[in-house]
Amino acid sequence: MVKGKLGHQLKYAGKQMNITTNYLGLKLSSPIVPSAGPLSQDIGNIKAMEDSGAGAVVLFSIFEEQIEHEELEFYNHTTPHLESHAEALSYFPPSINFKTGPDEYLEHIRKAKEAVSIPIIASLNGKSLGGWIDYAKKIESAGADALELNIYRLATDLSVSGSDVESSYIEIVKEVRKSVSIPIAVKLGSFFSSIAWMANQLDKAGANGLVLFNRFYQPDIDLEKLEVMPSVILSTPMEMRLPLRWIAILYNRINADLAATSGVYSEQDVIKMIMAGASVTQMLSSLLKFGISHIAEVNSKLDYWMEVNEYESLEQMRGSMSYMNVSDPSQFERANYMKLLNSYK
Repeated sequence: MVKGKLGHQLKYAGKQMNITTNYLGLKLSSPIVPSAGPLSQDIGNIKAMEDSGAGAVVLFSIFEEQIEHEELEFYNHTTPHLESHAEALSYFPPSINFKTGPDEYLEHIRKAKEAVSIPIIASLNGKSLGGWIDYAKKIESAGADALELNIYRLATDLSVSGSDVESSYIEIVKEVRKSVSIPIAVKLGSFFSSIAWMANQLDKAGANGLVLFNRFYQPDIDLEKLEVMPSVILSTPMEMRLPLRWIAILYNRINADLAATSGVYSEQDVIKMIMAGASVTQMLSSLLKFGISHIAEVNSKLDYWMEVNEYESLEQMRGSMSYMNVSDPSQFERANYMKLLNSYK
């Protein structure tokens, strides 16, 4: 077996497998892309991801609230002393030590770009339209190859309708698209009343890709302390069914590339997502559980499966099991739901 970094091509029995893919206008050596999470906070981990065969890396998210908090903290540390003495600020460390604004995140992008040759996709989680635009521009200037908009809006206001929420998503994408030239992807939740309509609108608004689906934070209650507690639960392979279904439904019906996330663990999961129509498959929980080297294992098994089943490239299988290409599209729809309810024993 021979593995090359560029194109990540392996040879079996004299044949050459090609697992390159295109996503957001970028050519990737593999469809496996580590998704936004704590692993990418360390440059060494990003290097290890490249060495293991990742096609690209999505960095951990920068949050507008975090930036505002850091700016406010710096202000509170310095402002009370402004009138006490002309040299009163001299004992404060330089402002960079306070991580003012997005500077630390932007520097992390620059260091990642210097350390690896695979694409670096930044992740932004804003809350104000101005914040989305401002930080998107800075991220582009820092050298990110693409930007993933992690839009998380929990509609708790009784006066905000579903259409209001949808409009806010569309407006964010339109304005960010006007502000930057790098490709943008939108990481979506699955709770829209019409996912197909929403996907189409985001595509029209300028999204180059859609990431399906975001696993939103779900709090728990501690019955001993009677407190609301944060609860982080890793995804399971069963959760891949939801993005699989919608990627299959959306494939070749919108222009935006489709990325699968949630529950992608094995080479079989990757193959199924590609057959449904995904351009890439994002992994995080499996890497947290098994380690970064899991990427190399999945890539190797993917290559072997392709050789055994006589696929020379991912493009041959992409979308082959999508809504538009299966013999019975109702398998993705209501008819199959009714059939399954009546068949379970």
